[in-house]
Amino acid sequence: MVPEIQQPDIRPLMAGFPTGVAVITTLAPGGEPWGMTCTSLCSVALDPPTLLVCLRQGSPTLDAVRESGSFSVNLLHSQARSTAELFASGAKDRFEKVAWRTEGPVGGPHLYEAAHTVADCAVEDVQPVGDHCVVMGRAVDVAQLQLQLPLLYGMRRYGSWTDAAEDSHLYYDFMS
Repeated sequence: MVPEIQQPDIRPLMAGFPTGVAVITTLAPGGEPWGMTCTSLCSVALDPPTLLVCLRQGSPTLDAVRESGSFSVNLLHSQARSTAELFASGAKDRFEKVAWRTEGPVGGPHLYEAAHTVADCAVEDVQPVGDHCVVMGRAVDVAQLQLQLPLLYGMRRYGSWTDAAEDSHLYYDFMS
């Protein structure tokens, strides 16, 4: 008999890995908006442009992403902490409390006041892994909405890139 191995708690590891904050949004087939805060986002490939997001199993947002076949990645700017907290809260009326719109090749609602950049994605694959699903999305459109520094999350708190503010010209030069 193989002894049962206790699973390590990786939360302290991931808390020490600061990352940007995104809200993943989608429209259910009936048009109802869904969304959730997500820090599990990465680029998979440039050709074709593919992103990976991890969404919690059982989430209504994940169900709507699967049903609609599309989603949007709203990268939040440093002044959008309240939006990140709202979409992490599970509040049913979250879309009544934020400005959003749909335009272009929409994957989901664009949080145009809270996001600095939005990517609309078509679902390419969904793979369950533990208590989450890895969702691969092919980016069909990317729009930079405003020139602001990103909202960050690490050490179980939100923050901004203030120590790099004097180097912000590097960010803007890169984005040009």
